[in-house]
Amino acid sequence: MKNLIWCKTCVLPSSRPNLSFDRDGVCNACKTKKQKKYLNKNLNELKKIIKRVKKKSNNYDCIIPVSGGKDSTWQVYKCLSFDLKPLAVTWRPHSRTNVGVSNLENLISLGVDHIDLTINPKIEKKILLETFRKKGSTAISMHLGIFNIPLIFAKKLKIPLIIWGENSALEYGYKKKKHTISDLNNSWLKNYGVTNNINYKDLLSYGLKRQDIYFYTRPKSNYKVKQIFLGNYLKWDPLKVSVFAEKKGFKRIKKPKTGIYNFSDIDDDFISIHHWLKYYKFGFTRLFDNLSLEIRNKRITRMEAIKKIKKASFSPPLNDIKKFCKYVNISVKEFFKISEKFRNKDIWVKKNNKWKIRNFIF
Repeated sequence: MKNLIWCKTCVLPSSRPNLSFDRDGVCNACKTKKQKKYLNKNLNELKKIIKRVKKKSNNYDCIIPVSGGKDSTWQVYKCLSFDLKPLAVTWRPHSRTNVGVSNLENLISLGVDHIDLTINPKIEKKILLETFRKKGSTAISMHLGIFNIPLIFAKKLKIPLIIWGENSALEYGYKKKKHTISDLNNSWLKNYGVTNNINYKDLLSYGLKRQDIYFYTRPKSNYKVKQIFLGNYLKWDPLKVSVFAEKKGFKRIKKPKTGIYNFSDIDDDFISIHHWLKYYKFGFTRLFDNLSLEIRNKRITRMEAIKKIKKASFSPPLNDIKKFCKYVNISVKEFFKISEKFRNKDIWVKKNNKWKIRNFIF
């Protein structure tokens, strides 16, 4: 068993993947805050990339992977402001919310061509259920689609650039420091792609054929595509981005589905389950990520964040779990039985027939 170590500056634990601490007990995500100030000066480098791309492109200058959320709304607007001709591409979730539909339609109305790709639901269900059973995640099939579909279209249509939003290695902790300034490449994807390094051999082992998994795997092509994060070049602040997106027609919901933001993780019903399962596996939820960002942006103190954590409920998102179970055809009882297999016994201990996290933040 291990006692969790909590960052002295924010509220992230040592169990969070890719997080490390210095001698003063400060996590690497907090330390890169200063680095971000330097990176935000790289607008000239971004303009150079755009100039090179426009010389190389024929029809579309770039692909923007979008969900319709506040981040992709901001990405589309910024790309249009740089006089780029983008093609917006979406992996269509089978659990898309009504507000997700509305926000995606609003994004398209900003002035972009758009592909909304739906994968065969029978294949999607198979992968979703198998990866949940084997990896304890409801987000692997989602991220396989999100990261592979834009690249497939870029190579097919010979579009030289893919523009992503935030760099999670920069915002939430990194395994290698180079990833905080790198493009989205195979090394980055292996560490931060939320796919548990599932590959085509794993997918084939689920009883699927190669033709079934085309949009879940990396395309084979010699055409080179550069993939960058806008967050490596421009200042990235989720709250400010949401305010900006609202001015462009983006809509938030009344109450947060996860964490403290009512403008994030609202496009899909299953993402809340993914964030809740982190509690079993790592001892934290989306709430801790959100609060840590607010601390780094100096809108709240660490003590204020801890007070919010004390008041928070860590109950499972039961309504979304029921929708998930109905979709993949399992019972709610089986869902929790599978989830329990992934409870991290290194950080959880059972006392008086109740599970508790050792050395929790309060």
